[in-house]
Amino acid sequence: MDVAYPPEAQAFRVRVREFLGRNLPKEWQGTGSLDPGLVIGFTEGWRKILYENGLLALSWPKEYGGAGLSPLEQVVMSEEFARAGVPFGGPNDSFGIQMVGNTLISWGTEDQKKRFLPRILSGEDRWCQGYSEPNAGSDLANVGTKAELDGDIWVINGQKIWTSAGHLANWIFVLARTDLRAEKHKGISFLLVPMDQPGVEVRPIRMMSGESEFNEVFFTDAVTASENIVGRPGDGWAVAMTLLGYERGEAAATLPIRFRNELDRLIVFAKETGAAKDPLIRQRLAWCYGKVEIMRLLGLRTLTSFLAGKSPGPESSISKLYWSEYHKVVTELAVDILGTKALYPSGRAPSSAFRTDDPGAPNSSMSWVMTFLHARAGTIYAGTSQIQRNILGEMVLGLPKEPRPVPR
Repeated sequence: MDVAYPPEAQAFRVRVREFLGRNLPKEWQGTGSLDPGLVIGFTEGWRKILYENGLLALSWPKEYGGAGLSPLEQVVMSEEFARAGVPFGGPNDSFGIQMVGNTLISWGTEDQKKRFLPRILSGEDRWCQGYSEPNAGSDLANVGTKAELDGDIWVINGQKIWTSAGHLANWIFVLARTDLRAEKHKGISFLLVPMDQPGVEVRPIRMMSGESEFNEVFFTDAVTASENIVGRPGDGWAVAMTLLGYERGEAAATLPIRFRNELDRLIVFAKETGAAKDPLIRQRLAWCYGKVEIMRLLGLRTLTSFLAGKSPGPESSISKLYWSEYHKVVTELAVDILGTKALYPSGRAPSSAFRTDDPGAPNSSMSWVMTFLHARAGTIYAGTSQIQRNILGEMVLGLPKEPRPVPR
């Protein structure tokens, strides 16, 4: 595996560092050093700076508002942003830029690209994901939300669940069943649906951490224009798989940086509390260190795929499975180091319910306990660990498909 960065990538890295030096405070330590109440305001202001400097979608073509740079340069910038502890954009940009934006570049019509892509970058359109349903979470091909074509509009009825940042969005990309007679994978279409209409209702879901970053979304005769279908009717499954590849591909190369920052903070915490004197604690910390190193190498392998011009495929499930299962273990260790303090946590809470706390976060008991609670959800959202194993077994290793129950 060749992990060397070419000279042009290193030159771009210097430019990114200079940009960060010009636009961040001199004593900047990461968003984790901010009071949680200030993180939202900082993120909005930072996103505006990125937009004005053309740094929100580096690998998009210039004609759609991107910088026309390579995926490798996108990864380089993401690495530097992760090290600096600054966000890559706003809370809905992972859905808008990384997921549906890249998918439109691959699948969308020219009219769709010209209409939606600039509005994603400007922030006029904020997106969320309408995939999972109460009876179709892990088994995504079992979606029951229906869409019927009535003249020049699609009429949508059904429910989605676990819709991250849905309360902040004004557009949602929806997997809906448009052909009830087709086999379940073949009868699905991918629709772009405005949320600011009477037929769409968003209900927040309260998590066990007390936050509500997930939502339920209900469609009751909601409508969208007939041209707001990506691909042809029935192409939804293929479009969705393309989007999932984009969701997991780039993150594989950048998430290890955040997990290393988190582990370094935990090691300091273990030393400060005296827990590092326990040989069993040291052994568990060493295990975590090895796992993060492996995660970094998996990310570098993804990076070599970018260099080879390969689009993310089903092998991207490796990263999702790996980091989510690892994060359960390392946060359990953090709670064990806390001991009885975990029963009455105090101090700064995490500013996000996803993955790690922000870089620069203090070693407060509240930060670690809330991250511990969030880590359980990581093995469920964006595809459960069981489903990731099935994808890898069937689509990467070529193993026989899991037996389906025989109907009586």
